[in-house]
Amino acid sequence: MDEAIILRIARAPEQVIPVRPGREIRQSKAIVPPGGSEYLVRIVVDIKPNTSEVVTVYRTSKIEKYWREK
Repeated sequence: MDEAIILRIARAPEQVIPVRPGREIRQSKAIVPPGGSEYLVRIVVDIKPNTSEVVTVYRTSKIEKYWREK
């Protein structure tokens, strides 16, 4: 997956889902690869006092399963 997509979503996600204290999922819809299909890119992030650490990144085609309507 393109590092630029990962950084964009990590910095400015469309949605943030709390998992537990100190961990959240940042997710956005993205076309992967450019010109390809739409996927939901999910980034699991540990929140620390002065920084955030990416635990894992994955894409899924099951957008309806994970997307939260507001």
